[in-house]
Amino acid sequence: MGNFDGLHRGHAVLIGHVRDLARARGVPAAVLTFEPHPRSVFLPAADPFRLTPFRAKEHELARLGIELLFVQHFDLGFAAKSAEDFVTEIIVGAIGAGHVVVGWDCTFGNRRRGTPELLRVAGAEHGFSLTVLEPIRGADATVYSSTQIRELLKAGKPREAATLLGRFWEIDGRVATGDRRGRTIGFPTANLGLDDYLHPAFGVYAVRVRGDGPDDPLSGRTLDAVANLGLRPTVGGSAPRLEVHLFDIDVDLYGRHLRVALVDFIRPERKFAGLDALKAQIAEDAAQARAILAGVSD
Repeated sequence: MGNFDGLHRGHAVLIGHVRDLARARGVPAAVLTFEPHPRSVFLPAADPFRLTPFRAKEHELARLGIELLFVQHFDLGFAAKSAEDFVTEIIVGAIGAGHVVVGWDCTFGNRRRGTPELLRVAGAEHGFSLTVLEPIRGADATVYSSTQIRELLKAGKPREAATLLGRFWEIDGRVATGDRRGRTIGFPTANLGLDDYLHPAFGVYAVRVRGDGPDDPLSGRTLDAVANLGLRPTVGGSAPRLEVHLFDIDVDLYGRHLRVALVDFIRPERKFAGLDALKAQIAEDAAQARAILAGVSD
């Protein structure tokens, strides 16, 4: 159980442990998570921070072999529930867990009084067993951390973030109708809002794009692209947006879901003197993105 924001390599080890235990016992592997993220409930005015909003989290958990996803609605009323009631009502009563796996720093319940030790005592009383995993560290002994991943993305370092995540970080969203300005200068884009996603460094990225849906017009392919993420100062943009120019393909993507992986940071966003200057720079950015992506495996 946990928030699992980012679903990084440390989370993957915990989830893999759950999966292996479940298979050995012949029972489903399950995750209990919370929506909305507790931070957004306690700090509703805070800047967007999510690495994996719910839809992206659901995708990644399924990829990691989770068969059941329990989603507990989180609000101030639920936050007031005691750790003991959380165990008896949710873990035992609602889910009927036979074995619980948590990280060493797991806390839950009102005032975060729930700890692995409380779970151990409750398990002896209610009939479930417990595994507590120690911190999962990378090759340089650094503990995998969603906070560290956020800082790397905000610093324009998607490759370094990918080493902690175990994959390139993605923005998942539905393509919205933009102002169609890109098409007039020879670089049509698919436009995605950031919603409650973390805002990485604004600028131009080399990206990889996948469709995501039963009637996916990209036919399950992964396509190379260049993208601008930010406020579009040359044309007076206001809300942050991800504008993706796909290479060597022209397909109607309006209303479709895309998953856009940030592979490498090319340059910061900046304002140009006019559309001609912007067009020339996009051509340079596209050439650089092609060169970068040619050397990156899927």
